[in-house]
Amino acid sequence: MQAKNQSSIAELTNRRSARHTWLRSTLRYSQQEALASSAMTATSDNFFNAFAIFIQASMSQLGLLTGLPQLFGAVMQFMSVGLGSYFCRKNIIVIGATLQGFGLLSMSILGLLRPDGAVWIFIALAMLHHGLLNLIQPHWRAWMGNIVPPRRRGKFFASRSRITMLASLCVFLLGGALLTLTDYYKLAWLGFSLLFLIAASGRFSSAWLLWKMHDPQVHTPQKVISETWQKLRIAWQDPVFKQYSLLVASMQSMVAISAPFFAVYMLNELQFTYLEFVLSGVASIATQFITLKFWGVFSDKFGNRLVMVITCGMIPFVPLLWLFSGDFTYILIIQAISGLWWSGFTLSTANYLYDIRPHQADFATYAAMQAGLSAALVFIGSIVGGFIASYAGAFSQLTGLDSLLSSTLFVVFLASSIGRFAVFAYYIPRLKEPHIRQRPKMLDLVLRVSRFNAISGVNFDWLTVVKKTKKIKNKGEP
Repeated sequence: MQAKNQSSIAELTNRRSARHTWLRSTLRYSQQEALASSAMTATSDNFFNAFAIFIQASMSQLGLLTGLPQLFGAVMQFMSVGLGSYFCRKNIIVIGATLQGFGLLSMSILGLLRPDGAVWIFIALAMLHHGLLNLIQPHWRAWMGNIVPPRRRGKFFASRSRITMLASLCVFLLGGALLTLTDYYKLAWLGFSLLFLIAASGRFSSAWLLWKMHDPQVHTPQKVISETWQKLRIAWQDPVFKQYSLLVASMQSMVAISAPFFAVYMLNELQFTYLEFVLSGVASIATQFITLKFWGVFSDKFGNRLVMVITCGMIPFVPLLWLFSGDFTYILIIQAISGLWWSGFTLSTANYLYDIRPHQADFATYAAMQAGLSAALVFIGSIVGGFIASYAGAFSQLTGLDSLLSSTLFVVFLASSIGRFAVFAYYIPRLKEPHIRQRPKMLDLVLRVSRFNAISGVNFDWLTVVKKTKKIKNKGEP
């Protein structure tokens, strides 16, 4: 009997030792993967519009480049649930990342060849890129949420986000410098090709590191699709959640009206260099991350609804500020102001969703529903924006605005601003103050930077919420 107990203890010790070994190496590979994939994170959403402008995309095509990838990505995110029922999640992630690398490599080749119909090919490749990104995300969240020990999640993902953000900003800046240099020698096509090649190399390295990581669950069956749709239907019947989702999605839709055309305005009309274009984006992105902590403290003290009221009230003014001057320093200031409001909006809407979902409800279901609705309305907004931009010149002449506005694109900016004001006026009075749950501190929220954009804010992937290590006197949900 004693020998049997000793054998059991030895077996348990060996299993723990083996788990410690693969867990340590897997988490190390994950941090390295964050660094490798940063080249892709910096490229998507930030240089796509610039490349489309370079290959002479029309206004309507720029609108499609903004909307179609978002819509296709939302569809793929829902499809990933079904695929998870049949395939190993690690295989889905590694194959998806590899295909993303080939997609970016195809963009690099497209920059070299620039065939007839290059814009449509690029739109299709952008759809593939965002579709694969959204296919991967749910399985990546489940994988990392399972293997990272709860006591280390906050620290691990905070560290991973810092690596991603700093590396992405470096690639973003170097990309702007590369494009400016090649454009000086009339070789901008080469600069874009090299930029996408760097992004592809980073993603291929990322896929290799993901393959080297260990997944203790070879295959985890997901809930069947019918159950998923039932959960989505139940979530949509919640009136508070419905108003919240429509507010966020409608605001993003109004932003999508003008989002692609700020790049057109800076590169074509203000004749910014690519480095100046990138620096204007950095001003917004850096401000967002610097002010996230301030908004976290402010929302904990005064509530997320107040932050949403303030930021939703200020975001409509941002497009109007572009009408007054095209000076580079002035644009940097505008972008910094924009980053301030977007950081508050991003954080407060994420926290608000956590507050309003029913206790013990599947957070992923609510997040997926909100993301899907936003993608659909962003698609509609981008189509509307492309239509307005296509006929902005004729409209300006017809209404006499051409004598008041120095750029026909200002018509698009005005339309976006009016739409944002309308969303604020309609939805904010209907937005209820939820019961404030006891939430972890901001850095204890397990999230990662998935994408960042100078115009429409930083996008996070939510995994789960960890409990505080200290005991809380007040009763509430952790």
